[in-house]
Amino acid sequence: MMDKVVAITGASSGIGEAAALRLAERGAKLVLAARGGDRLDALAHRIAAAGGEALPIPVDVSRRDDLVRLVEATCRRFGRLDVLVSSAGAMPIGPLDDLAVDDWERMVDVNLKGVLYGIAAALPVFRAQDSGHFVNIASTAARKTTPNQAVYSATKAAVLALSDGLRQELAGKLRVTVISPGFTNTSFVEHVRDPALQAQMKAAAVTYAMDPQAVASAIAYAIEQPGEINIGEIVVRSTAQP
Repeated sequence: MMDKVVAITGASSGIGEAAALRLAERGAKLVLAARGGDRLDALAHRIAAAGGEALPIPVDVSRRDDLVRLVEATCRRFGRLDVLVSSAGAMPIGPLDDLAVDDWERMVDVNLKGVLYGIAAALPVFRAQDSGHFVNIASTAARKTTPNQAVYSATKAAVLALSDGLRQELAGKLRVTVISPGFTNTSFVEHVRDPALQAQMKAAAVTYAMDPQAVASAIAYAIEQPGEINIGEIVVRSTAQP
């Protein structure tokens, strides 16, 4: 069983929600962070009803102060923070010719700056504890982009590079893992504004999208390793994904 305090951003749906449920089953104490307060409350009640413990905190990861507040609230409630899972994401993809600069900025703010803000908030706590684990969610799109996904891929490639650089800098007692999921059955498809592109992605999801629980299992595996072992990266995709 896992005896850790784990904060998860993007916990109200998709990979973050699946990770929360899996880690709660394993005995972790959860702090659930996302913008959707009602969904967070429902998830916290579900975990509590199953005998777990979860604290819901509304958070927008594009706001640095929200991440500071998340870490402070975690430490007040549980006295420590063992793991920060940065799972919040945005994927309003589309062709660069659309010049959807607001969407580009949203992906940078959530996918990259949200991870950076989490590091800035949690690293001093991890240093003071002399222990801690960052788990950052990237994507297979970090290594292989396709048309319409250039900006999304760029943000995830940045998370991949950032995570490995952080791992090297913190080598010793602090751990850093990057999880790179393939196409996963989440609400991200709803972020796509172009109806034709959204329909194309929904069709692809039927063909080879995997359940978020597969990613949750990978997250749990990385966290449950002995303290002296660091899983640097896990790539997980369905066997049907090309």
